[in-house]
Amino acid sequence: MKVIELAEPYMTNTVAQEPIVLALGFFDGVHRGHQAVIKTAAKKAQQLGVKLAVMTFDQHPSVIFQKKRAQDLRYLTTLDEKLTCFEELGADIAYIVKFDEELAYLSPQTFVDKYIVGLHAKAVVAGQDYTYGPKEKANMQTLPLHAKGRFEVVAVDLLQEETKIGSTAIRKALDQGDLALVTRQLGHPYTTKGVVVHGFERGRKLGFPTLNIETKANKKLPAVGVYAVKVKLADTPKEYMGMASIGYNETFGADLAKTLEVNLFDFSKMVYGKKVTVFWEEMIREMVKFSGVAELVAQLEKDKANVEKIFRRKN
Repeated sequence: MKVIELAEPYMTNTVAQEPIVLALGFFDGVHRGHQAVIKTAAKKAQQLGVKLAVMTFDQHPSVIFQKKRAQDLRYLTTLDEKLTCFEELGADIAYIVKFDEELAYLSPQTFVDKYIVGLHAKAVVAGQDYTYGPKEKANMQTLPLHAKGRFEVVAVDLLQEETKIGSTAIRKALDQGDLALVTRQLGHPYTTKGVVVHGFERGRKLGFPTLNIETKANKKLPAVGVYAVKVKLADTPKEYMGMASIGYNETFGADLAKTLEVNLFDFSKMVYGKKVTVFWEEMIREMVKFSGVAELVAQLEKDKANVEKIFRRKN
């Protein structure tokens, strides 16, 4: 997959000089609704005999429109993860457009002329709720007017469960520890990638050695608590069962930093510096401050038994 970065105003020779079908969206999470958009675009590209391109932005539009601080945002998928998903869904080209003041305040017609027609799109596919400017005058109903017959417009129906399948619902479910809903809406378990770093080695002294995992600051984590997880180490196909904790280690003191630690079952290798992927399966309990080490160890034994029971049920 070819990755092309664009910033307003872009040079015309930087875009692919061939016809495409263009899938539009921010695609945070690349959930089942997003997958439906990209798969519909892939089918249309095959019908037309052209390449499939997917466009996303480098940051969420709320940074500009709602004046949110970029460093405060937490994404369901980092940009690298998002690009991997695009490629797995069959994209030939990924356009990453810089979302800044220059782009944000283009008129809807100018956006269409430059970022759809200018990219040689023969058809555009997006969810019914997609907007490319003020929603009352730049939506999937107005897009055919701005297209002026130059490309086909395909609006994909929103997917519904008990609620609309969407990034907002997934973020809320992560905050509530509802991983079952998250998995249904994504179509797979939520994942977190990181690097194993040195910690305080408290878990090792307690008989529950943990991998301390450093993650990207802009990647959203599930709620503070204890979870059943699977972990895959880079360059190895095997997935290890374990339990993960997200919290502040309050049993050992106040004002400690938030950490992600994973105790893997039947695993004793030293893997500092190794890249890992955590697959979040189910929340076990909320985080609790214990009166002492003995109480903590007793609870960890119960947690391990509960996690093993969960995986026996899933298998």
